[in-house]
Amino acid sequence: MKAIGFKQSLPISDPNSFIEFETEKPVASGYDLLVKVQANSVNPVDFKIRESAAKDSVLDTPKVIGWDAVGIVEAVGDTCSLFSVGDEVFYAGDLMRSGSNAEYQLIDERIVGNKPKNLSIAEAAAIPLTGLTAYESLFDRIKVNPYTDKGKSILVLAGAGGVGSIAIQLAKRLGNLTVIATASRPDSIAWCKDLGADFVVNHHKLKEGLEEIGHSEVNYILDFVDLEGYWDIAADIIKPQGHIVSITGSSKPLNLDLLKSKSVSFSWEFMYTRSMYTTDDIERQHEILNHLSGLLDEGVLRTTLTTSLAGFTVENLKKAHQMQESGKTIGKTVITF
Repeated sequence: MKAIGFKQSLPISDPNSFIEFETEKPVASGYDLLVKVQANSVNPVDFKIRESAAKDSVLDTPKVIGWDAVGIVEAVGDTCSLFSVGDEVFYAGDLMRSGSNAEYQLIDERIVGNKPKNLSIAEAAAIPLTGLTAYESLFDRIKVNPYTDKGKSILVLAGAGGVGSIAIQLAKRLGNLTVIATASRPDSIAWCKDLGADFVVNHHKLKEGLEEIGHSEVNYILDFVDLEGYWDIAADIIKPQGHIVSITGSSKPLNLDLLKSKSVSFSWEFMYTRSMYTTDDIERQHEILNHLSGLLDEGVLRTTLTTSLAGFTVENLKKAHQMQESGKTIGKTVITF
């Protein structure tokens, strides 16, 4: 089968930053599905791993990355029970395994969902990683309750990004929350408002912006951009007994004492935890993806696809990575095979 990978971490402009090669088509066993990939999307995690996975050495075998994918089940392992050959599926992959930048991929069925029937393959491929991350942040970490939390405020940092674009919709339509998103460019502000954000504030003047809209403090904060850079202000604007969730990490220790007097909760959200550690509730991701699929088919949620590149080629993969590295993309970029 055809695959695209890299042997060394190189700038995306380098001719060898990605290379096309042939490799054996894998065989499904156990909980694995063999999926014929039809489309995948590129996320910040893709370029970050490309830049770091082979920084100090040259790999003997090209590393294949790529996580979001849509495809058709071609074979099932002997312990599979959730899917059958011919099923259309979508998923966000597993950091510990070979990725979706290949014509075929093995994936544990317990982290796979049924593709939304009313969406194209490109529209569906935009959803899994960001959808799971946003959903887990809201309902597994904060544990938002749409009845008891109705009207509470949530601040979505980087509202126009891939995760923020889904989080705005979920927080508004499933969480019944007052949604405040951050954005600064006219196009990203319009995007956030169109997705359902009640307010959009400029992240360069966050505190002032919140005061102007009458929300100097918020119940919940979702950090999808830079926890270290926002930590002090987040601790300042979070309400007593509030909750902060971050997906971004920090290069230095965080001063959790800033949250103590308010009894504020803090959670990390890492969408790959369940697959990385094969947690007891690993099948939860299958359930979440199917819930998201239903919401998309019903029109409660909409796809966040903004750019679709036709053709599984080195050129398109490099273009998608360049777009992610720019830090200015809105929504999601998908490659259709």
